[in-house]
Amino acid sequence: MSDDTTTELSTDPGDGRHITPGLGLLTGEGSQQRIETTTEGFPSQTFVWRDLPSHSFSEEDPTYYDRPVLKEPVWIWTVPLYFYVGGTAGAAAMLAAAAQALGGGRMPGLVKKARWVAAVGGAMGSALLITDLGRPERFLHMLRVFRPTSPMSVGSWVLAGAASATAGSALLADKEGALGLLGDAAGYGAALLGMPLAGYTAVLLGNTAVPLWHSSRRTLPHLFIGSAVSGAASLFDLLPLQPEERKVVERFGIAGKVIDLAAMAAIERETNQAAEPVGRPLRDGVSGALWNGAKAMTAASLALSLLPGRSRVKRLAIGVLGTAGAVALRFAVFHAGKASARDPRATFRSQRKKTGPTP
Repeated sequence: MSDDTTTELSTDPGDGRHITPGLGLLTGEGSQQRIETTTEGFPSQTFVWRDLPSHSFSEEDPTYYDRPVLKEPVWIWTVPLYFYVGGTAGAAAMLAAAAQALGGGRMPGLVKKARWVAAVGGAMGSALLITDLGRPERFLHMLRVFRPTSPMSVGSWVLAGAASATAGSALLADKEGALGLLGDAAGYGAALLGMPLAGYTAVLLGNTAVPLWHSSRRTLPHLFIGSAVSGAASLFDLLPLQPEERKVVERFGIAGKVIDLAAMAAIERETNQAAEPVGRPLRDGVSGALWNGAKAMTAASLALSLLPGRSRVKRLAIGVLGTAGAVALRFAVFHAGKASARDPRATFRSQRKKTGPTP
């Protein structure tokens, strides 16, 4: 203890509490934060009891007086939008590399478009993530260390590497000679980072204590990767392509939509097996509407893809339905997690069945 602190402690010897007045000063970075409403300061919407605590206690299904055990995530809308944009960028990078390696130079238009979609998606994803962080330097702070056991740390490095590689591959797409080879190398590097970029956010969600996210942690990465492939292919359905290029995109999209729908069914089964309240946000409320809407639009896009015919109207419908389904899915998972964190029974029941995270 410093001499100054000792002096402050002894300023009022008759008080008996030995309180340092300087500890009550609002100083430092946190003191500069301002909020417009109390809702922003307490985003979990945890209000005071409306009745006596003893009246809200159930011996058959006990909770802590029906109060939320967890604080719901404080992320804003930019995070689920980042899930979609980052996933689409990662899938586009994989598509560009596949067309480059297997196309034998016959699909330069698809390679160039896919590289630019990946580059723009990587830049937009970085901007969305930094917007949620509030201050740009916080993203740079996450790159000071690399922690393999942290999905956030790994994801930050994956995003930084993928954004750089996709930008380089897009800018060098039309170059020849050594620069062209460098662009191809950057494209392959972006593809290697594309799959983890599409799926690491699901690993991050599953690594939390939120009951719905945690109970679906084994299937959620498959869902995000499948939806990323589906969303990227649907976006390319809206762009002009050559017939051979469109066949590749069509097969790419069908595979993604099948994985997407299968993973959605698996997640519904996993969350219901964990405990009935855990899977409830996928059926009720805003999150349930988004989830069912995403499932219906993805299924409709897949059905249209399997039907014969190659009209422009059909391609437009496939692209719009698939894109809307991919976006709605990310927001459904986001809002379902927030609703799951607010439900105390989802937490307590999953803990009693030993399917929830260990405290």
